[in-house]
Amino acid sequence: MAGTIEVLDEGKLLAFSIEEMLRYSGPGSPGGVAQGFKILERALPLLDPAQPPQRRQISVRTAFAGPGARDAIELVTRAATGDRYTVDPALALAQRGSTLEQFVFRIGYRDAAVTLAVREGIVTDEFVTLARTDGRSSTQEERLDRLKLEMFDLVMGLAAAEVYDVVEAA
Repeated sequence: MAGTIEVLDEGKLLAFSIEEMLRYSGPGSPGGVAQGFKILERALPLLDPAQPPQRRQISVRTAFAGPGARDAIELVTRAATGDRYTVDPALALAQRGSTLEQFVFRIGYRDAAVTLAVREGIVTDEFVTLARTDGRSSTQEERLDRLKLEMFDLVMGLAAAEVYDVVEAA
């Protein structure tokens, strides 16, 4: 499986594995947890190439409200607990279409920030349609659960740069 996401907390190096993120989040959103892992894996080295960042100085803005990515990012950064995690629908990239528009994450650290957008082919139309369906049937729930696991396998089988593109760096 993948390596770890490393951050510093009060001078101590902390390393978080995908397995820890899955345990923290629970079984409901493995695809989102994988997304969160890859978001951090992609962004953090760009924000401080010299060393792992201070976890409590990382901020997140995203158009994506799903729990799995939030849980993975929260475990590593404590951004939700520290009011540094914001779901901002205005960050959506409508030109990417309804399937991809919300999968945008702006990760900030000190005076730097990077905005990432999921690559095409990672999130499917079927997944988004089912995830947004209220009152899903048991057959639809089973299919969505399969799609979440398929997304997990796909995302974790790729390098972070193959999952998320940098759309802006500052």
